[in-house]
Formats: sequence, C-alpha cells, structure tokens
Amino acid sequence: MDTAPVTLQPVGVVASPRKDTADDFWGDVVSEIRLDPTRFGPEALFGLKDFSHVEIVFLMNRVDPAKVEMGARHPRERTDWPLVGIFAQRGKNRPNRLGLSVARIEGIDGTALKVRALDAVDGTPVLDIKPYMSEFAPRGATAQPAWSRELMRDYYKATGAK
Repeated sequence: MDTAPVTLQPVGVVASPRKDTADDFWGDVVSEIRLDPTRFGPEALFGLKDFSHVEIVFLMNRVDPAKVEMGARHPRERTDWPLVGIFAQRGKNRPNRLGLSVARIEGIDGTALKVRALDAVDGTPVLDIKPYMSEFAPRGATAQPAWSRELMRDYYKATGAK
C-alpha cells in the first residue's frame, strides 16, 4: 500500500461572513469561493452557471492536527449517541481534515463563485470544485442511523430558524 504524503495546492479560498466553526445553522450562509488569480481566469468557471449546485472539497485548516481523531468517539462528545469510528461520521477532526459539501450556486462574477450553505468558514482553502450531477448521487435506497439524523437536524437550518 502506497501511503506516501500527497501535496495539494488550493484552487481558491472561501470568503464568508461566518468566522466560527460551530456545527449548526449553515443554511443561510452565503459565501464566495475566490479562485487563485495566479492560476485561473474566469474561463475556469465557464458553464458552471448551468448547474444548480456544486460539490466543494476543502481543507479544514483550523482543526488542530493534534486533535485529529484516528479511532472512535461519540459524535459531538454526546455519550447518549454511540461510540463510532471517525469514518462513520462527518466530524471535522478527520485524519486529513478534508471537508466535502454540496452548496447552491448563487452567482458567478469573474473568478468568484457565490454559493449558499457551504459549511466552510472565512479563509478556508478550497481544494476542488465539482458541478453536482445527479448521476453521481447514490443509486437505490440509502440508510443512516437515527443518531445521525438527530445530529444533522439543525445543521442546514437558517440561523435562528425553529
């Protein structure tokens, strides 16, 4: 197994009003992904306006590497939820600190992509942008445990929504 280190260069950075890494209420957050102007021009985003959503891969660079989880933990430290391995949850203290989110496209201006409900804070390095295509969604029925539905209940609600 080749486990040599991999080096990635961000394609851009998130500009967001959201500075805190709190877990909930991302639904009304509007952010911009600003492409690296030394590497990309507006043509890098040509055709993206024809899609409703994008998948954003980003580095959760504010997670302290010393706090990365390699085993199991209770999600959000709630002992009433089961002890599950890091790969059975979407916590930010992941081994490579990678985030993946689907966000709604709100607009494009040159090398800036405006999106809604991206759960990445201001200054987050963006590693990749992919158009969301339904053919890449799961095929067939999906399943998830009840604790994960409870955990995600307020995640994409608008701030202060009931």
